[in-house]
Amino acid sequence: MKLLLIIFTLSCIKDSRAQIKHVDIQLTGCSESEKEYEVENDGEEMVHSDFKKQVMVKELPDFADPIDFPGRYDFSVSEQDICKHNLDLAVSVYKNPPEALDAPQNSIYPKRNVELGSQNTLICHSARFFPPPVRIHWTKNGEDVTVKSTLSQYYPNEDNTYNQFSHLPFTPQEGDIYTCTVEHKALGSADTRTWEVNVELPSVGPSVFCGVGLFVGLLGVATGTFFLVKGNQCN
Repeated sequence: MKLLLIIFTLSCIKDSRAQIKHVDIQLTGCSESEKEYEVENDGEEMVHSDFKKQVMVKELPDFADPIDFPGRYDFSVSEQDICKHNLDLAVSVYKNPPEALDAPQNSIYPKRNVELGSQNTLICHSARFFPPPVRIHWTKNGEDVTVKSTLSQYYPNEDNTYNQFSHLPFTPQEGDIYTCTVEHKALGSADTRTWEVNVELPSVGPSVFCGVGLFVGLLGVATGTFFLVKGNQCN
């Protein structure tokens, strides 16, 4: 059985005057095939290492004050060396003990309100699973479109489980059917979630009732005016 080693470095900074607590998390993870390095502040990702491109990726929004992380990627590589060493040591000492398994809770939903023909993003969210990784596959009308999707880093929860997001850009067309299929060792079989483009047209009921009400009102006014004029003529 493959063994995953996760190393947390957590710091807590507290402003005694305002009684505000900020939590920084540095996560280093490794297995026989996976690498992970991420820094979070108050649950929001700041940076992570892309070990394939060998760069540090900043996830701060454009309006944030610029923050530099000099030498952080090289540091993350050295953290991987330590993690691998500790992993090999754990394997030899503990003889690959059974892992605690938590199956992912999966959902699929659009990022924004759906408008036909307007570009959007579908999100497949795998929540509270352990251990990483999960494998996520996408289809559109039965055709595999996984290559068009992206996969986020792992986001840790306070109970030592993880969240992960896969994003698929798409342009909604009436009747299209999308699925995301999640694979994880805690699942007996792959879990598939389905989402169909189904944009509801605005109801015509209120307009009809308003039109009928206006017509009846005008008819009543016209009828009243007619009898009033006739009454005056008789006098």
